[in-house]
Amino acid sequence: MKRILICGSNGLLGQRLALIFGNETEYEVLNTSHHRTFVLDHHLFDFTQLDITNKSDVKSLVGSFRPDIIINAAAMTNVDECEMQREAAWKINVIGVENLSEIARRIGAKLIHISTDYVFDGKHGPYDENARPNPINYYGKTKLAGENVIIASGAQHAILRTIVVFGTGIGVKNNFALWVVKSLRENKKIRCVDDQISNPTYVSDLATAVKNTIERNGCGLYHICGANALSRYDFAVEIARGFNFDEMAIQRIKTPELKQPAPRPLVSGFILTKASKEIDYHPMTSAQAIEVLKRELLHLTLN
Repeated sequence: MKRILICGSNGLLGQRLALIFGNETEYEVLNTSHHRTFVLDHHLFDFTQLDITNKSDVKSLVGSFRPDIIINAAAMTNVDECEMQREAAWKINVIGVENLSEIARRIGAKLIHISTDYVFDGKHGPYDENARPNPINYYGKTKLAGENVIIASGAQHAILRTIVVFGTGIGVKNNFALWVVKSLRENKKIRCVDDQISNPTYVSDLATAVKNTIERNGCGLYHICGANALSRYDFAVEIARGFNFDEMAIQRIKTPELKQPAPRPLVSGFILTKASKEIDYHPMTSAQAIEVLKRELLHLTLN
């Protein structure tokens, strides 16, 4: 029986991973978060508090549990907050990763780490795993530094870069799709950029990619995203149509009009050949994912 330690279990991806592995009899799973309580407590999954930035706590817990696999779904992901709160971003996205990779190497565990397309500058997308990173904001710089820490540590690892992850869960932060749904449901007008183009990724596809990486012993770097590329504006329109909202409430704008603190890569997107071949990754289209999101939001409302 393999032991799996999940870091960031209260987040969007972390919840999916907890549900996937918690219902598998061949795994012993310990869920962790920097929060004291677990949002999926009603499932009676094993949970304990862990701050990955605290080296001694990481060493103590991981040394005691001795997992075969450590999944790091914990990160500071708000791009503008990372730009303005650089010390906090570095602490979570780099120091925390350093702590996990160091203990993973010591006990012979494999570290599966989630990274981002923001390690690229958005000038030459879509990207494959051999493309040269060139982050243009601090979030991307911390995530690239985290990747480099893992590689330099000598720990067994798989790094899964992903893009615009969306979906729903219990008490999760607003992601792009949830923001669009909530705003249009409340009859608000929204502005969405038509010059940022990438592949939105449904959270269940990303969770499946993590599971496949474990089961197929994937190693190294993988690009994981949705099946099709589209602009944020076109994605919002697709969401509006899927939920039968008024798409005329969506205004098309350009990125500079948002006046965001952190610059954004414009043309991103991933080439999925390696992930398809090595870990059998075959994601949904954005339209298919929106249908799943509708069902999951309804289920959450009813329960």
